[in-house]
Amino acid sequence: MADTDVTVRPYDPDRDARDLWDLKRGFELGLGSGTGGDDKRAKYEGKLTDEYGERYLDWAFWCVKHEPRCVTVADAGDAGGGDADADPDALAGYVFVLPQQLAMIWDAAVLNEIYVRPEFRGTGVADDLMDAAVGLARDQDLPLERLVLDVDRENDRAKAFYDRHGFDHWGEMVAKDLS
Repeated sequence: MADTDVTVRPYDPDRDARDLWDLKRGFELGLGSGTGGDDKRAKYEGKLTDEYGERYLDWAFWCVKHEPRCVTVADAGDAGGGDADADPDALAGYVFVLPQQLAMIWDAAVLNEIYVRPEFRGTGVADDLMDAAVGLARDQDLPLERLVLDVDRENDRAKAFYDRHGFDHWGEMVAKDLS
């Protein structure tokens, strides 16, 4: 349970789209920072165009149409995470689990993204979001009773969080540049 006054609830595309996009940008910029050098950061920054944002929000809309809980947000209300400069109406974080219709991709539930704004880290918000993700995954009809995700091996903070939540190493993802 979060140490701040935060409500974990399903994403509402009509009221939360702008905040979800802001959080997604934070997630992507975090992926490109501190792991992989300047080239990685530039690639992540370069993709965050308005067109990409529209496509992402359309994707999120499609997913919640099929599974309303697949995007879950932490609504801070006016909590602000203790940051006087924080937008009082902004969301504190989100978690995105792919809908059950896509479970055949990995034969498991897929935790696509989890992100908490820096001012809410260490407050329990991420734990509440992870609990929501695990709850949804347990409710899905899966070929393998497993929740999988991709984490950068250089992201020690994320690895520690996943370890604390009982995730174990299970294979390794590799990628080929298609450009």
